[in-house]
Amino acid sequence: MRRAPVATDSSGVALITFFDFNHRIQDMTGIVAVPEPKTDPEAELRSAPPDTTLERLLMGDEAAACGALDAGISAAYAYPGTPATEAFEVVLRHSARAGRPVAAWSVNEKTAYEQALGVSMVGRRSLVVMKHVGLNVAADPFINSALVAINGGLVAVVADDPGMHSSQNEQDSRFYADFARILCLEPRDHQEAYEMSRAAFDLSERFQIPVLLRLVTRLAHSRSAVVTLPGEPERPIAKTTDPKSWTLLPANARGLWRRLVEVNRELREWSEGCSFNRLEWSDDDRGLGVITTGIAAGYYQQNLPELGFQPSHLHIGAYPLPQAKLRQLAARVGCILVLEEGYPYLEERLRGILPTPVEVRGTLSGHLPETGELTPEAVGIALGLASRPGIALAGEPPPHRPPQLCQGCPHRDTYAALVEALRDYPQSIVNADIGCYTLGALPPYSAIESCVCMGAGVGMAKGASDAGLRPAVAVIGDSTFLHSGITPLIDAVKAGTDMTLIILDNAAVGMTGAQDTVLPSTRLEPLVLGLGVDPEHCRVLDAHPRRVPEMTEALKQELAHPGLSVVIAVRECIEHARLEKARARRGR
Repeated sequence: MRRAPVATDSSGVALITFFDFNHRIQDMTGIVAVPEPKTDPEAELRSAPPDTTLERLLMGDEAAACGALDAGISAAYAYPGTPATEAFEVVLRHSARAGRPVAAWSVNEKTAYEQALGVSMVGRRSLVVMKHVGLNVAADPFINSALVAINGGLVAVVADDPGMHSSQNEQDSRFYADFARILCLEPRDHQEAYEMSRAAFDLSERFQIPVLLRLVTRLAHSRSAVVTLPGEPERPIAKTTDPKSWTLLPANARGLWRRLVEVNRELREWSEGCSFNRLEWSDDDRGLGVITTGIAAGYYQQNLPELGFQPSHLHIGAYPLPQAKLRQLAARVGCILVLEEGYPYLEERLRGILPTPVEVRGTLSGHLPETGELTPEAVGIALGLASRPGIALAGEPPPHRPPQLCQGCPHRDTYAALVEALRDYPQSIVNADIGCYTLGALPPYSAIESCVCMGAGVGMAKGASDAGLRPAVAVIGDSTFLHSGITPLIDAVKAGTDMTLIILDNAAVGMTGAQDTVLPSTRLEPLVLGLGVDPEHCRVLDAHPRRVPEMTEALKQELAHPGLSVVIAVRECIEHARLEKARARRGR
């Protein structure tokens, strides 16, 4: 296969290939983005002859999704989460136009993964997409699925977010793959994102394990030329013939665990010879060996012309680690520099606990930053190059533009009412969750006091109430409530907790691109009542600027109620409404 050319951004912030570098846009988070291409790559693919090889301009997310489509998946599932969302949207658009594969947003990452497992069990290929913290939610089926005998290929595309551009931590999904003892593939560029995605399904079926494809923000959200190949057909249904290999009773699981241990020996052997792990010797390495993983290879290549010599170089794109190649490199050089995006996963394994005769440099040695993203500038300094001076701009610095709720957002009206309703209470607590409404922590509202993980706000408010504080308030979005808020509300119902839950129902997953929620607004109230909430204290309010006084009064009444109350504040997200109007104009 011809590899698409890879270029680096001279600003030193991202590894990106563009057809036109003048089209770059940098938003306030520092994430590099480009406009949608004028041509429709999916339409181009559909109109091409079946044996055509195409070169397309794709985001890293899109490249991974196209690889899965071309691998002949029968179904795909996901929960929205930046920076992974766009990968699933490619599959959704393809499904809407072609009728296959089955593609649907799920209520959370756990249910998405379990549905993908069901597809695999009957012999067909499935894709599941999530961001790194979503893998925490899916961890139970993810870890256990390493034991079952995967039938149809199952691939999890997980996008990590170093630098926390839209996340609450910098979690590194390579540790999850290692914990589950499965294969992890980490592309160095957009072309490899496509190639690895296709290969992952073959590997999943070959070794009968799920495969994790790890992306990071810079790769997921940048565009590059990608060469795609003709797609494969769907596999026929072929239900597993051995139910014991999918039934994790202890007697069965012990044998399946022994099988996984044996498979890991095969995985290590495969890793040594696979093309994604490449060792290149240099006659002029001056005792320095460089190990790169994922997109760090591009940052290294960008700095290489200035270095003046060529270190011996091992690039790792597939895990388990190629231990023989690591030993070969260590036997030749006196110093190893480890360049990896995320946690010091590889560096910790090279260092171990006891001293080693080979000096290992990286994050733990202080040669690279411990937090934030890896950058070409940081790599250059670690290689011994001088720091590049910044460019001093004339005039005043640009004003700081913190994120804020959109003008016209219904959450503004709910927060205005909540702040007013709480004025009568010198001591209160408001726990919230992940979503657009998290911005209510900022001025002018400063309305919420916590944001930990999906659904935590409901449980935390219950805990605060149990501890004796009142009023205890939880604020959660409609999609987040369906994702992880129902179960803690059941705890509150059972205990008769003195707390108020506010569900912000805007009919959209607003922060990730205004995707539809799994259930429409009209079904939230029956759901809440079905859990056992007192109908007299389950209220549906119109979140509108003209209704703020009425909302304030209603919230005051519920805050005064010595028991559990639920308030559902309803008005459609303005971005969702705009997108719906655009779809209606297009007749879709």
